[in-house]
Amino acid sequence: MTTDTHRVIRPSILYFGTPVVLLTTENDDGTTNLAPISSAWALGQYVVLGLGSESQTVRNLAERPELVINVASPELWERVERLAPLTGAHPVPESKRAVYRFEPDKFAAAGLTPTDSHLVAPPRVAECGLQLEARVRALTPGGGGLFFGVECEVLRVHADERIVVPGTHHIDPALWSPLIYNFRHYHGLAPEVGHGFRSETARRTAAAH
Repeated sequence: MTTDTHRVIRPSILYFGTPVVLLTTENDDGTTNLAPISSAWALGQYVVLGLGSESQTVRNLAERPELVINVASPELWERVERLAPLTGAHPVPESKRAVYRFEPDKFAAAGLTPTDSHLVAPPRVAECGLQLEARVRALTPGGGGLFFGVECEVLRVHADERIVVPGTHHIDPALWSPLIYNFRHYHGLAPEVGHGFRSETARRTAAAH
């Protein structure tokens, strides 16, 4: 008798709980493009992004490899969703025309605020609790030309002081939650169930809370 309760499925997408980030890049004319993505992961001081090959963000990064990776929090989900059907590409690529429309000022469309960066040209998103100034180190095509893997070196991290453990450079995981994209639905993090053996904040947060 088998105890396997799984079955084979073919979901249309595989966003099984990934963080939402807002990428700011510089357009040809010096204006800013603002794009939400849900394919981002970190390794040390690098962040790897997955971007559609026809996106304005990829075009910008191929010419001007600076960006800010703005990590959204759950309360921003409606503003993120306002950005979802917009594109900075003009004219809109044929493959996107049925769903997307061109918007030159995405900050205004989403109700978000640009603020100057320190080391890169594109601005940060003021409302995001974590803002990572970065530079592209590699742009690699994949998926038969459908996407690019973008390797970014983080140059500077800006964190809202309210989510930093006082007297340290650590983010307090009891106070910070990223916006999670879970099979096209938005979520925050559930309550903590434990911590890793390398946690540098476990004792501090336990004492503080």
